[in-house]
Amino acid sequence: MAEITVYSTTWCGYCDRAKALLKARGMEYTNINLDDDPAFRSKLLELTGRMTVPQIFIGDRLVGGFVELKELDRQGKLAALVEAA
Repeated sequence: MAEITVYSTTWCGYCDRAKALLKARGMEYTNINLDDDPAFRSKLLELTGRMTVPQIFIGDRLVGGFVELKELDRQGKLAALVEAA
């Protein structure tokens, strides 16, 4: 099973939704909280090419944010992606 990493902040509703979806599917994840990092947007831009949270990785693959995660789940591809990576 692939490791899931979620870059998030405590004040982000989409971050909460992404983590809730993963939890509802029984998928464990590592949460990297960026609240205490004033330069987190530039670090995310360097890491992902995006400046928003959440940013979700499954293994080495950037999935994107909550919308992309939800769409993978809706299409039935999320579990397969986690198991395959």
